[in-house]
Amino acid sequence: MKKTKKIDAFNDSKIKVPFVLPEITSNDKKIILQVLNNNLLTDGPNLKNFENKFAKFTGSKYAIGVSNATAALQLSLKAIGIGKGDEVIVPDITFVATANAVIFTNATPVIADVSEDDFNISLSSIEKSITKRTKAIIPVHFAGKPCQMLKIKNLAKKYNLKIIEDCAHGIGSRINKKHVGTFGETGCFSFYPTKNLTTFEGGMVITNSKKIAEKIKLLRNHGIMKSLQDRFSNKGKPWDYDVLLPGYNYRLDEIRSALGANQLKRLIPNNKKRQNAFHYYNLSLKKKIGLITPKMEKNEVHSCHLYVLRIKKSKSYSRDMVFQKFLKNGIRSSVHYKPLHEFSVYKKYGKTNSKKLFKEFLSLPLYPQITKKQQNLVIKNL
Repeated sequence: MKKTKKIDAFNDSKIKVPFVLPEITSNDKKIILQVLNNNLLTDGPNLKNFENKFAKFTGSKYAIGVSNATAALQLSLKAIGIGKGDEVIVPDITFVATANAVIFTNATPVIADVSEDDFNISLSSIEKSITKRTKAIIPVHFAGKPCQMLKIKNLAKKYNLKIIEDCAHGIGSRINKKHVGTFGETGCFSFYPTKNLTTFEGGMVITNSKKIAEKIKLLRNHGIMKSLQDRFSNKGKPWDYDVLLPGYNYRLDEIRSALGANQLKRLIPNNKKRQNAFHYYNLSLKKKIGLITPKMEKNEVHSCHLYVLRIKKSKSYSRDMVFQKFLKNGIRSSVHYKPLHEFSVYKKYGKTNSKKLFKEFLSLPLYPQITKKQQNLVIKNL
């Protein structure tokens, strides 16, 4: 039987411009090896250090490290009391984790439309989606572009709703110098390999509420009231602890915490490199017929996690044709995201006009290490 040659989708030698390129430095590797020499590999000092530094960076009172952003969203919803019979409004254009987290709490996601201007959740669609059962809104800072949080806060206040911010794309994004994630009850961050800061897998919750922070800390660690470090200190017996409520194993370990703290040191200069590449795309593409480039507002800092271009379909070309041409010429691109209502599991939760936008989206290669030569190749092919 003839063996089929395996293709490595991320290390194909024919690829001249990868879609994403995680930045793991020699210093990152050194930090990881240092942690491996310790006896305590989870729930220890590196986690506390990362949490403290992240809270300071975002200007929040509390930061709680968790296993991923999905866990961050789920724990946030649980901490504010969301449960069976409740409805939570989510945008149609987002990764499925946003809606999955709502389902995990036995609540119902209600799918709202997004704005054509910035692909963030539409204010008018939020208001139309509110019922007597609505308890919360999850605005998603899509691609790193901040949502209209001041207007969303006014809506939430008007209808007595809670806000959980999905900041998976938004580390470094700010509105009037205020970091995203600090406008609602909590902000939820992702450290997945494609993100501006990576711990391979991992997430963080930020909040200014001591009550919410304490509940999330309990929930991430099986409901146990003591950390592993506290249990094995000289203060008492390691088995002498109480379980205050049923919880989960959503901890962030010492290795990933040390890596995260180290990556946080260079987040601002790396985001600046992303912003420069973002602006270069915009400058080169904004006057091209058939293309709609993303916007930036004067009062905001955009993390530039993604560069999402709209390609208006014509008789001679389409988004899918551009994607295929890119691939043929060694350029990887992607699409963010297929609308939630297009997935089998979420069809019953609402339908919006986002399908039209989805057919036009194309995410171009964007990462701190991208060169002008690589960007020019992308632009030339477009």
